[in-house]
Amino acid sequence: MSDGLGEAAGARQTVSVVLPVLLDGEPDWDEGPLPFGTEQRSWDAERRQGYFAPAAARALYGRRRHRRMSVTEGPLVLEGLELLRVATPRQPRQALGVLHLAVHGAPLLDVLRAIGHRTGAGPDPLTGPLDPAVLFGGVADTAPPRAPFALSRPYTVAFFTPDATHTAVLRDADGALPASADHRLRELASRSTEADNPSPPERLAGVAAEAIRISADWSALIGRHGAAFLGHRPDRGPGDFYEFAAVQARAVYLDALLLGMIQRDHLDALTDELSQVFDSAPGLARRVSALERNIAVFRSTYWRRHQTVHGPADGLLRAFQARHRLPELFTDILAEAADYSRIVQTRESGQIAGALGVLTVLGLPLGTALSVLQVLGDEDPWHLLIALTGALAATAAALTTRYGRLVLASLRGGPRRRGRGD
Repeated sequence: MSDGLGEAAGARQTVSVVLPVLLDGEPDWDEGPLPFGTEQRSWDAERRQGYFAPAAARALYGRRRHRRMSVTEGPLVLEGLELLRVATPRQPRQALGVLHLAVHGAPLLDVLRAIGHRTGAGPDPLTGPLDPAVLFGGVADTAPPRAPFALSRPYTVAFFTPDATHTAVLRDADGALPASADHRLRELASRSTEADNPSPPERLAGVAAEAIRISADWSALIGRHGAAFLGHRPDRGPGDFYEFAAVQARAVYLDALLLGMIQRDHLDALTDELSQVFDSAPGLARRVSALERNIAVFRSTYWRRHQTVHGPADGLLRAFQARHRLPELFTDILAEAADYSRIVQTRESGQIAGALGVLTVLGLPLGTALSVLQVLGDEDPWHLLIALTGALAATAAALTTRYGRLVLASLRGGPRRRGRGD
């Protein structure tokens, strides 16, 4: 009897591959996500959006297209494609492409290892007719992005249900789950075997705490480069609960992970924007203002404490956020943006103070001269001109003093730059 996922194919195996793309234009595909399920109970956009808050639903389904197609290459069967626009202020063409694949007759872990380019794995299955460049040709550019992106490589979402021979992942007679089940779950999520990526015992013990027990029948684990859903009892075939579970894994639960990827993309874009605030001296206030506006839009549209209303989907989203440290990243962005805002406010306060200082330096000599002429009752235009000239000379002399130079520097918004010969 086989007890390893790399030794025998499961009863039901699917994998959704998510990769970053740049749209060449608006694709002439059907609107909304790829609907799964039966015609009577199709999991289309209308049904799925009830699981998410309105802002999250608009981000997930308002700019999404799908295309049904069937391509068979070895054990893989392509069932459809999706494109989800995740435009950021600096990259309006940014999108996520999704390939929905079924795996027949081959161990799912072997396919995942090949997609992950693991040492000793077979050739990458996403080549030839399943090459993303071919499938998205004329619609999107699939070359690895140079700009910040949530994904540096394809992200896989695997679904596996066992049969009676996969004893390592099945609950025992008392309903207890063996430790080997979480070990297999980690292999599917990381697209690696223990030989590919040996883990210390402490790390393996932590997998049980990170695993999401959706129900007694199946669990999920979210990794940095992949997620996995694993069944814990034998799949009885058509009509089994796992038929519904497979649809959920590729519909609502995948959407929760896509929302996390959208959040990560926008946070990466904000981080890049923060790093360029001081690239040029002019326009600092304008750039900081634009940054604050982008942060406010991100927070109101994509970052809510409760983005979903469905328990397991919300747990998957939070696990993705925790795995990529998104809450900490957003906290750092807010703190850094607040620092930049204070710098701008300090500079503007200095400029206002400088303007008041200039008015003082200009107004004091001139006011004094005019007051003296008024007291003396002198209305001679030449005397008035002499008084004005003296006032300007006194002002010019005052501006050459240390105080005057500080006033002018404040008015310019910064200290006087020194030349190479200074």
